[in-house]
Amino acid sequence: MNRRKFIKNTSITGIGLALGSSMVSCAENNSEKPTVAEVSDKSEAGFPMVIATWHVKNATAKAMEVLQTGGTSLDAVEQGCMVEEADIKNSSVGKGGLPDRDGNVTLDACIMDKHGNCGSVVYLKEITHAVSVARKVMEDTPHVMLAGEGAKQFALSNGFKTENLLTESSKKAWEEWKVESEYKPIINIENHDTIGMLAIDKNGDIAGACTTSGLAYKMQGRIGDSPIIGSGLFIDNEIGGCVATGLGEEVVKTVGSFLVVELMRQGKSPQQACEEAISRIVSKPNSNYKDFQVGYIAVNKKGETGSYSIHQWFSMTKFQNGKNEQIQADFYNKV
Repeated sequence: MNRRKFIKNTSITGIGLALGSSMVSCAENNSEKPTVAEVSDKSEAGFPMVIATWHVKNATAKAMEVLQTGGTSLDAVEQGCMVEEADIKNSSVGKGGLPDRDGNVTLDACIMDKHGNCGSVVYLKEITHAVSVARKVMEDTPHVMLAGEGAKQFALSNGFKTENLLTESSKKAWEEWKVESEYKPIINIENHDTIGMLAIDKNGDIAGACTTSGLAYKMQGRIGDSPIIGSGLFIDNEIGGCVATGLGEEVVKTVGSFLVVELMRQGKSPQQACEEAISRIVSKPNSNYKDFQVGYIAVNKKGETGSYSIHQWFSMTKFQNGKNEQIQADFYNKV
């Protein structure tokens, strides 16, 4: 099942944004039946490998191409994420992303290498490839994060070009939303399709990246988990890596990606670690987890992978040993 169908089949009465057909999924052209994830997804010990959130085979194919031609895991995750950032049919990442409540498309992204170096941009406007700006922050500044106008000026000084990121399709969807909009943070379960990617190169080194246009019709200035190192993404090259997708506010509260990696450090498999991280969210007192989605994907140093979410229909794409496949994640809320 693709993400548009997920909206229809898991909507909660009284909540959610009426996006209708305006919620364009990067997976909507998928007609094949995804593989169902095993509880313990053992590695075939084939490096290089790539995994990413959701059905993004074009992105994982690009990342694998980079790896197979001698590129590093860092090169792979950057160029893989750039595919989604440039895809105007993907309304949750890069150009064509759905705007905030005032009509501004603002991007968040981060990247992390095998040494633990990291870079991040938040509230970036008019620059399509936020993940590449984040890499520049990591490699060319003494900082980890740049925000807003400062991030934009840094990008321009490094040769990035400004573009109007609000496409006609996204503008039309925003105008339709405004007709009956309420100015309060009501969350739709599936209104958040961050693209996160993890790669292991032929040397066994791990890198990761995460990029998003954030929650559709968010309050101006809202930042989720995606650009926050430890929440949306975390890499420890001795242990493994994790990326998150979903309602960022809930991921931040548990520093989710860092938690998954630390659980793997303690001996849990990637699958067990993802499941434990989700349980930390749903078991909180007064948790309203039925009203939002969070999903994790993870890989350890051996190449074992895991994926888990609160609700059904979250998936990851895995490219390994010549096979580029969508894998349906197991999930918590089976009621």
